[in-house]
Amino acid sequence: MPIDLKDLPERIEGPGAWVGAEMAAHPDRWLVTLTPEDVADLEQAAEAFLATEADLGQITADAFPLRHFADHVAELQEKMRSGSGVEVIRGLPMERYDQRMAATIFCGIGAHVGSARSQNAAGHVLGHVRNVGADPNDPNTRIYQTAARQTFHTDSADVVGLICLRNAKEGGDSLLVSAETIYNRMRATRPDLLALLFDPIATDRRGEVPEGMKPWMEIPPLSWHDGKLTVFYQRQYIDSAQRFEGAMRLTSAHVEALDLFDALANDPDLHFRMRLEPGDMQFVYNHAQLHDRTGFTDWPEPEKRRHLLRLWLSLPGDRELPDCFAERYGTVEIGNRGGIIVPGTRLHAPLD
Repeated sequence: MPIDLKDLPERIEGPGAWVGAEMAAHPDRWLVTLTPEDVADLEQAAEAFLATEADLGQITADAFPLRHFADHVAELQEKMRSGSGVEVIRGLPMERYDQRMAATIFCGIGAHVGSARSQNAAGHVLGHVRNVGADPNDPNTRIYQTAARQTFHTDSADVVGLICLRNAKEGGDSLLVSAETIYNRMRATRPDLLALLFDPIATDRRGEVPEGMKPWMEIPPLSWHDGKLTVFYQRQYIDSAQRFEGAMRLTSAHVEALDLFDALANDPDLHFRMRLEPGDMQFVYNHAQLHDRTGFTDWPEPEKRRHLLRLWLSLPGDRELPDCFAERYGTVEIGNRGGIIVPGTRLHAPLD
């Protein structure tokens, strides 16, 4: 049943409805620099976990004991749930760490934020974001495995975390935009197109199909539920889902609506960009923000190439989601949702 915009607010207000130009001008709203005491706290917790020789996929908050930095993690959780939805933690002395140590600190912080979810059919809770030479035009390719521009999108979890291990030679900037701000602009200028984004537009699963499911999902790009706007979006996957006979056909008006959504996301006044430095940890609230990455040119030497690690986290105390999200999240149970689960999935965290 088509949505009636009269049931939705004329304009969404609050800390999540930020404008990129203002965020770029005020990094104090989203950038946190670790103190020497913070670093010592994180290192001590990581060393305690490493001593157990357990797989990182099994890390828990109890296994990564924090002292004073736990207070900041609680603030980070609240920023995700009801604040700006964006934070970058800077200041890890990466020159002192090998990859396992850096990954342990990252996963340990993640374990205090929420529970890690599988990011692929193999059950990896720690994703490796790097160019593996995959073809971005292949409908079964995950775009993060290429060097191509990603386009603004959401992932399949409440919170998305990244840690930068190494930068590209050129490019690879991180871009963020608020879905609430895009909503406000479309509501003011083209409410007719905005309404179409609440339709059950199909999104391609790109070959990772849970048992008994269709190879596409029917989750609207925008949902209004329990008084909140939730975004679910990946334009390339929407376009490629049209290859399936049973998927909802996009009308010319739908395409115009999607094009306007993309144009607003790409408006340099609405989004902002950052270059993550080695050691930077970025956390983004996936239900209210979209993220993107510019294309990049990598180093010729394999050991210098761009490499980030990623976490998908289920956030305790988070918002209710519409039932249709169970098509992607497996369940909409708060604190136990998200990720990609297929038959035989075993959660683990490969470091290679």
